[in-house]
Amino acid sequence: MFSSYDGLCTIGELAEHAGVSVKTVRFYSDRGLLPEASRSAGGHRRYAPEAVERLSMIRSLRGLDLSVPEVRRILEEQDEQDDGAGAGGALEDAVAGRLRSLGSELAALRWREAALRLVQESPPAERPGRLRLVGAVAAPPSTASLARFWRSWLPPRMPARSVTAFLEAAVPHPPEDPRPAQVLAFARLHAYVTRPCGGGGGGSCQPRAHGVAGPRASAVLYAGLAEAYDLAGGELRRGVEPCPGEALDGFVDAYASTYGAHDTSAFRRVLAGRLAADPRIDRYWDLTAEVISAPGGRPEPTPGSAHDWLLAALDTQLGTAAGCGGALDVAPGEGPASAAPPLGPDVPDGARAVSPR
Repeated sequence: MFSSYDGLCTIGELAEHAGVSVKTVRFYSDRGLLPEASRSAGGHRRYAPEAVERLSMIRSLRGLDLSVPEVRRILEEQDEQDDGAGAGGALEDAVAGRLRSLGSELAALRWREAALRLVQESPPAERPGRLRLVGAVAAPPSTASLARFWRSWLPPRMPARSVTAFLEAAVPHPPEDPRPAQVLAFARLHAYVTRPCGGGGGGSCQPRAHGVAGPRASAVLYAGLAEAYDLAGGELRRGVEPCPGEALDGFVDAYASTYGAHDTSAFRRVLAGRLAADPRIDRYWDLTAEVISAPGGRPEPTPGSAHDWLLAALDTQLGTAAGCGGALDVAPGEGPASAAPPLGPDVPDGARAVSPR
């Protein structure tokens, strides 16, 4: 292949055959990727014919933007296979890692493009404010600020598994290919949760009922509410008006079970009154719906919208005394004039604060 008497080539000949510069060959050779066959009497590098193929492999791997250490591992594994040592997964691991990295890079580019379109399409008077909003959000965006908001809101010492399950439902994942409106909604959501108490003003962020229920009881409550919200979310997707049924029964039972009360008509009346008076974070859920919903389509249900649907269903049942399934069964001694509070003496007003609404 080469004209020399021993079949070896100089660094210049190898560079010419491979179509690269001498500097490139020297770079890979100095890093141990391209072994020398020998040195001439004058100390010049000499390479065997197979160096052309090895250099071509190096260039192909580097063309995929794999790092020098990754290329070294792949070549070493290839050498072991040639020696009968068996196959490994260095190439597969490197490619998979690069794909993950590219996915993150592409997500960042799509987010930046949507953010730029948002600024471009905004009225001139609104551009400075929107620039500040979107400029405070990383690309691709992180949900860490939202998770911190909810961790401060949830009962202290709540089991980690319960916290994780709640965060999965309450923290929206930014879309992979966002529209400008979704970028704006997420930026506003980030700004909302990074203000004290989520923009709710002064006072404690911690709902009073959390301290009453305790960490494990709160975990039971949230698990029951999650099931009820899933059922209510299905009704919202179907466009069903708020109505008593399985979702409402699960919702009420979550509170009754947590506080050791019975699900009676009197309990439901007191529960409805106390939940209606509870603090609200409607802005969080409105923005969440904008983030996760396709622009122009029906809003995707959130725990907040599911909670409102269930409260409306409870009000419907109590207001009509006959729900969708029939008449409301009221036992003797129950009703609005009942003396004993159905939620029990240890449950404060504002019990709704344990819900994510």
